[in-house]
Amino acid sequence: MRHGVIPGSRGAVRPMRFLGDPGLRAPCAEVTAFDAELALLIEDMYATMYAAHGVGLAANQIGVGLRVFVFDCPDDEDHRHLGHVVNPRLAAADGVTVRGAEGCLSLPGIEAGTSRYDRAVIEGVTMTGEPVRIEGTGFFARCLQHECDHLDGGLFLDRLSGLRRHRVLRAVRRASWAASAGAGA
Repeated sequence: MRHGVIPGSRGAVRPMRFLGDPGLRAPCAEVTAFDAELALLIEDMYATMYAAHGVGLAANQIGVGLRVFVFDCPDDEDHRHLGHVVNPRLAAADGVTVRGAEGCLSLPGIEAGTSRYDRAVIEGVTMTGEPVRIEGTGFFARCLQHECDHLDGGLFLDRLSGLRRHRVLRAVRRASWAASAGAGA
């Protein structure tokens, strides 16, 4: 049995931002204060991600325009990857390009085949400012790239074109959450 606190167990679930919220399209600012407020934000992010049944969450998805994301994501070998990254930078994305189903907590219930590299390396720091380097393959690499896109103001639908993009946008218009969020591309 593991001893310690489960990430998010002391956090509060915050409201999710949906497509149409301008904060999802704005690049996030670098974190400069490594303090209790940052630690609380990360706890809240875990709590929110788990409540929404996600595998990753960027701070701007809960309305905080800072470069932070959390994850609890398996790779293709079903190894669990759990952590957070502050001020992440996509240091490498390479290998074969794989098209796989991708969804987003800010577009609930919608997914599409999206091309991503099969390997990704993220460099950043922890909530205490310690350097961290995270390497992922397969589904975990997809998660790392997806969350970095969020922090730059991007969404997975930006990587779609043609019929795939048309179908996602049609599904967005029909989604129950879209009207209240003012969703649009």
